[in-house]
Amino acid sequence: MGRLFAVALLLFVAACSGGENAVPGGGGKIDALLAKAPVYTGQVTPGSAVDRIKKRGKLLIGGSQDAPLLSQLDPISGELTGFDAYLGKLLAHYLVGKPSTELLSATSETREPLLANGTVDVIIQTYTITPARKERVAFAGPYYQSGQSIAVRKGTSGITKPADLAGKTVIVGANTPGVKAVKDAAPTANIVEFGSDPECLTALKQGRGEAYVQDQAILVADASKDSELRLVGEPFTEDPYGIGIKHGDAEFQKFVDDWLREIGKSGLWQDVWKQTIGTVVTGDAPSPPAIAS
Repeated sequence: MGRLFAVALLLFVAACSGGENAVPGGGGKIDALLAKAPVYTGQVTPGSAVDRIKKRGKLLIGGSQDAPLLSQLDPISGELTGFDAYLGKLLAHYLVGKPSTELLSATSETREPLLANGTVDVIIQTYTITPARKERVAFAGPYYQSGQSIAVRKGTSGITKPADLAGKTVIVGANTPGVKAVKDAAPTANIVEFGSDPECLTALKQGRGEAYVQDQAILVADASKDSELRLVGEPFTEDPYGIGIKHGDAEFQKFVDDWLREIGKSGLWQDVWKQTIGTVVTGDAPSPPAIAS
């Protein structure tokens, strides 16, 4: 496995309960990462995004709080944990010298407006980079390489590869890359869309579809907690995840790209992977994807 997830969770545009994560640390995992994390000490352009974030003292992030292994609220500590959540805290640390963040809930429909109107500084939410989205969003990265995969109910037979979806009822997340992936791989499949990963899982378990196509990382996380779910085959697409930035802000885009390169070279990116995705996926940490020019 090495390629993984993506999901747009149906949430309202509002601060998550306990949305401000200004606690420096929040547990052994993030503390260990912060101990190795760089802080930016270079010049800052007055009035730039970096300048505004520094003066505010925290990073405003559009994302999720119920995505396992990615950005999930720990009910005990009250802290966000996961790959995306930790990257957000590390980026905040790089910008303001501490992991001070505030999470605003985002969906696939609201991510771009949140960036455009300045409600958030960045979107870190398994945000797949596509040509259409690049016309409306500036992407830093990619910071992770994922891919669409297939999940079925335990005991299902006859589905082992994308071509086997032909003529089947296939569940996908609304407005996710899975829609196109299924159409391309199995044009005769009957596609049924649901608004969130939990809704898709419920529909699959109720027999409202024979397979569920989603980014592999989400499916891996789901299957790790649900013995009724089984993953079949390998990812059959390549979905690069980017950090969403307001369209046209080339300076901030370059700033975040440079940070991603730095944590990739230092091994910090791999450390984040090991603390999150790597707790479920076996094998060595993959190399981070090359940052686009």
